[in-house]
Amino acid sequence: MNNQFKHICVIGLGYIGLPTAATFAAHGIKVTGVDVNQHAVDMINQGKVHIVEPDLDALVKVVVAKGMLSARTKPVEADAYIVAVPTPFKDDYQPDLKYIEAASKALAPYLKPGNLVILESTSPVGATEQMAAWLAEARPDLTFPEQAGEAADILVAHCPERVLPGKVLQELISNDRIIGGMTQLSSTAASNLYKTFVQGGCIETNARTAEMCKLTENSFRDVNIAFANELSVICDKLNINVWELIALANRHPRVNILQPGPGVGGHCIAVDPWFIVAKTPEQARLIRTAREVNDAKPEWVIDQVKIKIAEFLQQNTEKTIQDVTVACYGLAFKPDIDDLRESPALEITKKLAEQGLNILAIEPNISELPKKMPSNVKLINFYQNNDADIHLILVDHKIFKGKFEISSSYVIDTKGIF
Repeated sequence: MNNQFKHICVIGLGYIGLPTAATFAAHGIKVTGVDVNQHAVDMINQGKVHIVEPDLDALVKVVVAKGMLSARTKPVEADAYIVAVPTPFKDDYQPDLKYIEAASKALAPYLKPGNLVILESTSPVGATEQMAAWLAEARPDLTFPEQAGEAADILVAHCPERVLPGKVLQELISNDRIIGGMTQLSSTAASNLYKTFVQGGCIETNARTAEMCKLTENSFRDVNIAFANELSVICDKLNINVWELIALANRHPRVNILQPGPGVGGHCIAVDPWFIVAKTPEQARLIRTAREVNDAKPEWVIDQVKIKIAEFLQQNTEKTIQDVTVACYGLAFKPDIDDLRESPALEITKKLAEQGLNILAIEPNISELPKKMPSNVKLINFYQNNDADIHLILVDHKIFKGKFEISSSYVIDTKGIF
């Protein structure tokens, strides 16, 4: 490790920033974490966490107690800065860099010659250069890579996170890291910093390639998921069991079809491909189509629920649609986490509630519903008596697998649990 990094400042203490900060702290580097959420800051300074991630609570408790990690709402002087803030897109699928801009302007006053600034946020191609431009605008007394190249006062790099929710602490250490510096010195410095704890390789490249690498990884996955989701729609039309079909097709030695679901969620796969489309709309035809296929899947699931409701009301003529109760199993965007960001399960549940149905939401990883959820949605415990008329499986949480049977014939299973 290059011991020039005695103190780093991590801006953004969410699902990526906090585990990253805690891991650096556990490997001997003093870390100051920064977040605009005062509640998160207070929790961390008490040695507690505000997100669900296996083993993170224990790690944070230890490093805070040792004085290696503290949190605050504003940056401080440090040797290196890591920006790990969200990068959503706007309504027209254009990338929204407002959080990166805000973080850049917040840290700029504290920069001094020799500092390293790393953008970890998954970003469209060119975002690292834009961050450097914002920093240069705020600090005309310093030089940056686009101005001075290798002689720049401030080193700037992009190092995208590549971890799986639920295994973040493990994969931060074991996965390879792509290090994209705006100069070779920037790449080397960033690589030295991450080698503090990374046991995988630290592969150096330029910033634009590193940005595109992360987008490519998630777009590849999105395209493969879209194939499975489209196949499930086709099989429903042809009265074929898609789960059996995929199992049979995957017996071919060079075929590995993924499993379909209610759509694609999360802060990466459901977002990142649009960054490529935004930059190259004429060229990214397959990537755009895959996004459209996956974005359309929740509406298809809702249509399947409507069909089941119609069947139910035909058999129970004394009831109206306002009498129908639908149990939605799972709200998170993937199994066994509490993350609801871009979740198709959450979107489906909300839209069904807007139809005037009575909704029972069964999500074992949260204690309360999002504030914008309609009032006719009730969060219940998995083990509570459930007298729903329609049962909709949206997430294959471990607790759902092999633990219960549904006697009702009005079941829509988007995950193949049954």
